[in-house]
Amino acid sequence: MKRVRFTEEQIIAILKEHEAGGKTADLARKHGISEATIYNWKAKFGGMDVSEAKRLKALEEENAKLKKHLAEQMLDTATLRELLSKKMVGPAAKRAAVAHLQAVMSLSERRACSIVGADRKMIRYRSSRPPDAALRGRLRDLADERRRFGYRRVHVLLRREGWRHGRNKTRRIYRELGLQLRNKSPKRRVKAKLRDDRRPATRSNETWAMDFVHDQLATGGKLRVLTVIDIFSRFSPALVPRFTFRGSDVVAVLERVCKEVGFPATIRVDQGSEFVSRDLDLWAYQRGVTLDFSRPGKPTDNAFIEAFNGRFRAECLNAHWFLSLADAQEKVETWRRYYNEERPHGAIGNRPPILLQNHVGASSPPT
Repeated sequence: MKRVRFTEEQIIAILKEHEAGGKTADLARKHGISEATIYNWKAKFGGMDVSEAKRLKALEEENAKLKKHLAEQMLDTATLRELLSKKMVGPAAKRAAVAHLQAVMSLSERRACSIVGADRKMIRYRSSRPPDAALRGRLRDLADERRRFGYRRVHVLLRREGWRHGRNKTRRIYRELGLQLRNKSPKRRVKAKLRDDRRPATRSNETWAMDFVHDQLATGGKLRVLTVIDIFSRFSPALVPRFTFRGSDVVAVLERVCKEVGFPATIRVDQGSEFVSRDLDLWAYQRGVTLDFSRPGKPTDNAFIEAFNGRFRAECLNAHWFLSLADAQEKVETWRRYYNEERPHGAIGNRPPILLQNHVGASSPPT
């Protein structure tokens, strides 16, 4: 049966017939509706005239629109919260934001674009640029060779080699590869890695990590412990507690330790004053060691030493009272030997780190 939509005038007329004594079944048969429909109309429009019924219908429609608008506003608020942690500057960032909203919030492309403020043509655009693999590789090589050259000087070198593209293209690829020079850096940091991809270590003495851990004596005196670890073997060549450390003190410890186990190719450190000191930089320059500095405020850049420091604190520092500096040195050294020679390490197959430490292949300082 085809569904008929009744106007307010028709509904009020039917209800007046019912109030005048008409039987429900007869009215339902006459107008082609069910008896339940008549009772629903009576509950909703009973006692109203046509103008009141129209006003009620208009209010219901307006209420439905307001509910829909409120739902959309709530959805927009939740969507914007999702995007608060995303930096939306440039077409690539907006494409990523729209894709995120479609995947996480199940929004349509049109809706996501309106929230982000992006044109749908821009979202659907796919670049037709060539990959420029050879240019990218050469640009990276030049940046590694000339660490203090910006993209302008690198572009000059490329032009000398025969590349005929514009400077803007060099700048774009330079930025995409993340080769920008940092604005703030120490005045002298000759052996610093200003930009280098960190690859997993493949042998012992390839990459070390170094940091400080703070503790105190039982009497309240402050202690600083220099922690050093080999990233490949997890071997700790030095754990040295002292009351204070300067750059020269760090150099003395490294010189002693490296004569025993060999010199590393790279040491990962943070931006502490002892590590950015001229003494350590000069020592690294003379010994052919590269200092790989973490970004300020990014401890995860040196995650291996942070994990080691956590184990060292839980298993040694928190397990002992240190009565004096000599007592602290003895207990710390005992734990270091246990860690290197007996303690199973999950990352290297539950073996002690000393089994992976290759003293034969250790590098030596230049003569």
